Amino acid sequence: MWLGPEEVLVANALWVTERANPFFVLQRRRGHGKGGGLTGLLVGTLDVVLDSSARVAPYRILHQTQDSQVYWTVACGSSRKEITKHWEWLENNLLQTLSIFDNEEDITTFVKGKIHGIIAEENKNVQPQGDEDPGKFKEAELKMRKQFGMPEGEKLVNYYSCSYWKGRVPRQGWLYLTVNHLCFYSFLLGKEVSLVVQWVDVTRLEKNATLLFPESIRVDTRDQEFFFSMFLNISETFKLMEQLANLAMRQLLDSEGFLEDKAPPRPPLPHRNVSALKRDLDARAKNECYRATFRLPRDERLDGHTGCTLWTPFNKLHIPGQMFISSNYICFASKEEDACHLIIPLREVTIVEKADSSSVLPSPLSISTKSKMTFLFANLKDRDFLVQRISDFLQKTPSKPPGSNRAGRKASILDLAPEEVSEQPASPTSPLGGLQGSHAQEAPTASQGLLKLFQKNTPMEDLGAKGAKEKMKEESWNIHFFEYGRGMCMYRTARTRELVLKGIPESLRGELWLLFSGAWNEMVTHPGYYAELVEKSTGKYSLATEEIERDLHRSMPEHPAFQNELGIAALRRVLTAYAFRNPTIGYCQAMNIVTSVLLLYGSEEEAFWLLVALCERMLPDYYNTRVVGALVDQGIFEELTRDFLPQLSEKMQDLGVISSISLSWFLTLFLSVMPFESAVVIVDCFFYEGIKVILQVALAILDANVEQLLGCSDEGEAMTVLGRYLDNVVNKQSVSPPIPHLHALLTSGDDPPEEVDIFDLLKVSYEKFSSLRAEDIEQMRFKQRLKVIQSLEDTAKRSVVRAIPGDIGFSIEELEDLYMVFKAKHLASQYWGSSRPAAVRRDPSLPYLEQYRIDTNQFRELFASLTPWACGSHTPVLAGRMFRLLDENKDSLINFKEFVTGMSRMYHGDMTEKLKVLYKLHLPPALIPEEAESALEATHYFTENSSSEASPLASDLDLFLPWEAQEALQHEEQEGAGNDIQEKRREGKGTSSPDYRHYLRMWAKEKEVQKETIKDLPKMNQEQFIELCKTLYNMFSEDPMEQDLYHAIATVASLLLRIGEVGKRFSAWPGRKSRDSAPEEDEPPAPDPSQDLARELQPAAGDPQARAGGDTPLGKAPQESQVVGEGGGGEGRGSPSQPLSDDETKDDMSMSSYSVVSTGSLQCEDLADDTVLVGGEARSPVATTHCGGAVDTDWCISFEQILASILTESVLVNFFEKRVDIGLKIKDQKKVERQFSTSSDHEQSAVLG
Repeated sequence: MWLGPEEVLVANALWVTERANPFFVLQRRRGHGKGGGLTGLLVGTLDVVLDSSARVAPYRILHQTQDSQVYWTVACGSSRKEITKHWEWLENNLLQTLSIFDNEEDITTFVKGKIHGIIAEENKNVQPQGDEDPGKFKEAELKMRKQFGMPEGEKLVNYYSCSYWKGRVPRQGWLYLTVNHLCFYSFLLGKEVSLVVQWVDVTRLEKNATLLFPESIRVDTRDQEFFFSMFLNISETFKLMEQLANLAMRQLLDSEGFLEDKAPPRPPLPHRNVSALKRDLDARAKNECYRATFRLPRDERLDGHTGCTLWTPFNKLHIPGQMFISSNYICFASKEEDACHLIIPLREVTIVEKADSSSVLPSPLSISTKSKMTFLFANLKDRDFLVQRISDFLQKTPSKPPGSNRAGRKASILDLAPEEVSEQPASPTSPLGGLQGSHAQEAPTASQGLLKLFQKNTPMEDLGAKGAKEKMKEESWNIHFFEYGRGMCMYRTARTRELVLKGIPESLRGELWLLFSGAWNEMVTHPGYYAELVEKSTGKYSLATEEIERDLHRSMPEHPAFQNELGIAALRRVLTAYAFRNPTIGYCQAMNIVTSVLLLYGSEEEAFWLLVALCERMLPDYYNTRVVGALVDQGIFEELTRDFLPQLSEKMQDLGVISSISLSWFLTLFLSVMPFESAVVIVDCFFYEGIKVILQVALAILDANVEQLLGCSDEGEAMTVLGRYLDNVVNKQSVSPPIPHLHALLTSGDDPPEEVDIFDLLKVSYEKFSSLRAEDIEQMRFKQRLKVIQSLEDTAKRSVVRAIPGDIGFSIEELEDLYMVFKAKHLASQYWGSSRPAAVRRDPSLPYLEQYRIDTNQFRELFASLTPWACGSHTPVLAGRMFRLLDENKDSLINFKEFVTGMSRMYHGDMTEKLKVLYKLHLPPALIPEEAESALEATHYFTENSSSEASPLASDLDLFLPWEAQEALQHEEQEGAGNDIQEKRREGKGTSSPDYRHYLRMWAKEKEVQKETIKDLPKMNQEQFIELCKTLYNMFSEDPMEQDLYHAIATVASLLLRIGEVGKRFSAWPGRKSRDSAPEEDEPPAPDPSQDLARELQPAAGDPQARAGGDTPLGKAPQESQVVGEGGGGEGRGSPSQPLSDDETKDDMSMSSYSVVSTGSLQCEDLADDTVLVGGEARSPVATTHCGGAVDTDWCISFEQILASILTESVLVNFFEKRVDIGLKIKDQKKVERQFSTSSDHEQSAVLG
């Protein structure tokens, strides 16, 4: 690459000059390439230890003038190819021009100007930002790709200098963090260390400090541990590693979501700044934190943030904090955690104005909203720019959203006093009015919660102390609304939390849940969305709807609201609508319990948006098929138990209780294990504080039962202790009539334990465990997510391996290794080729066996590295045929079971089984024309000449079988059909009701068909046989017994050709004369096929040009020969009209050398005939056809004849019975995946492309 000219004072230190002219010098770094000796070792070490992985490229070009001692760098290159290209450009374009100048200073000025011009031209579309040099980063990326053999698609995110601890020795080198891999390279005095770890393989990632390792980063995979230390900025490095590992886990967890939101975003231009990917990752992390802090919708993007102060009228203070601005919201968070949080939706903003500055209020900014609230920010650094950004966003915000009438209605309710709210009748202009199907439109649940519909309106005065308490709570909240504001723009402070902990009054619960969860924002901005979903999903059937129907009547059956169709119908509509909104989750058990509670306190639409907030933001990944989120939080709970209750932790692990309790506690937010009126208070706190509250309460419950749990002897006893405790957690302040708790009825004993007040339990949980912070929980979630997802992947691996039949031949360890290789190949398609079908079609909800599948290109790569039948350049052709043979459902993808079946056939079983596979690879469907025209021509020919005999339902397979095989098949089918009809008739006489035994017999027959014998195999025509010989010939080319095998296969092929010829003479096919264009009597006597082929194919043995020239025009081939190719000819060779592809020509060319070798080295009487025959087999069957119709369509041979002939040659028998260890091949395959090239400059440049 060209470099901006920089001065170099000592031009030859550590460099060797390779080329020179009067104005330029091309130099190579010592120690790079061949030789170098001790100096080379030292320079290599220096280059790794210092920042040379980026700054010092192995080649450079300097500009010099004769009288000057100063040199200028003008270009550098990571390969000889790259630097030579620059050198040639300079020689061709600048040398003549420079010789015109008289003054050396002018020459230097001209060169510098020219180089700057070239760089400007290359970078004209690039706007580098920041102070890093993009050239330096690009150089590091090239070095990384070359060193570790990574493809172009693998992007470097950042690189750091650090030490890798190998044993007790630190190796100083460079850590490269790419999108999909962690790589490390070190070169110290001739000793090289190179590591490549895929992020998807990481099981543990943590920052720790021990006596042995100073502050270090630990990276674990399933079988290795790595320690890295001595970072310049360990926190930044670790944070980036966390982000990349997290992305990899997301990919394993949810392939579809990962592809939709594939991260980090690809830079649009290759020359973007060093931190392009890193900046994107940092922005992503900030966005996630911003959305989580203020509970904003998932599509909200943070635009920027700035320090400021906010005037809080309730305590007359200026509170310091940060203002955050995004496209739809202005948010504020105080530096003190509980001091003040504020969310201002831009849709509510009416005026933004700059107030006058003063010494008390520097740079103030006033924001007014529709609810008559004004917020005063001050101490803003760049107020003008900020106002401009806000006004830009305001212009994009619709002034009157489509749901403004609904929003207005709700706002008016929010502004009413609580007494008026409770008496407000169901509004006729409900949010769903006119938008939903008629059955839902009249439903009272469209406008209010079920609790209001089913609860008797008992006056508060009649409830005594409870009523008075409820009245006080309402009054407290009204005072709070008056002081702190009501609705989305409320100031959220420590006082708000206090009120939530004291319990939200029933009349305000729905409203406050909507506000605190952020569901209100999404509901207001998506008017009519729920109604549309209900309309779309009504009457639609899916697996999710079936599960929903099954669980509807199990949702709070003890509550009167769900003992009738009104509540059940509302629950059905909300759950079905969500299943349609988010098919990846669909429906998960426990969603019904949570949703039924949401419906008690809000309308259907409100409950729907609360469910969205729960499933997609507040409890991420909880309600998917594998409940990953709940398992992650269960891991956090175990960790917290170890920290806070160490004496209990070990006992709980021994009993195995935590895994049993935590899922039911977390998934249903205690609603299924605690009396309803108590659990709903925990839900209040959860919507305000998040998962932190659930963990705190869970710890408090264990803490309260420590002594009893320590005395338990088994899991059942511990579960009973906890169950009885939870059943007796009561809410003495509840004004609702008590609802019998089913769990309590089941676990009540002789002496009921004392009651525990829910508010006391909450108070204890905050007092003892309030040190839990949201940031710490997120950190722990990341750590546990690695463990959980990797353990799920291990479970998937074991399930898949167990699903493989026992007769497959591979050991469990070999199958697991093969699975890992197979999975890695699938994931590689997602890294570097997301347009491939395997990447697009992966569905985590499928059975484990179907989750990872590979396409034909990936199979070719695996086949080439794992097959025991290496065929040189012919291997990809054979791999393609094997793929078609295994792909039974014809979806161009194969799963692991199909893949292993194919491998097993080649590795295990006797010689007959292996030959059977090889035989099938040269028959349809493995061997078929690639283009449709070939099949159409074949169909046309056969139907035209044998219309009376061809079945109208003849399959494509029939068209490619020899006539004898077709007739036999048709005869069998007719017999089979007759038998079925007779069976049906017999069964019909016996009884009029359907007899399922018939179907069982049919099923048994289908099963039996799979056990095919060698007699079931169709016969092979001459062209297919030639292809088979060609494959065998290629297969033996790298064997130690190469010459003996060549001789044996030549003898066998010659024998089989004669057998086929004899068979043709003895087979009399009726009606054949009428089909042939020439009468049989006029045909000359059939020549010996081996002699004929030898004569026709003679030029091919030694002359590649004659061989490649086999493509003659279609018109010159006689009509008979046009049909010949239809019987076989893999990879599209069957059609004479189809020209040879480059691959086929190359394949044929590669055979000529083998033919010559065998001719010159075998000693045998009939050597010439046999050897030239084999050489001829290397040619395309198409070429054979055009050379005078040497391939005979009537010729065919059976598998038994091939098997019998091969058994006569012991060297062939030994070859096919030889055992090959697949374990070694798997190890080699893993090395190939992370191969890096260091052998020569030529190879390095090839890797770089």
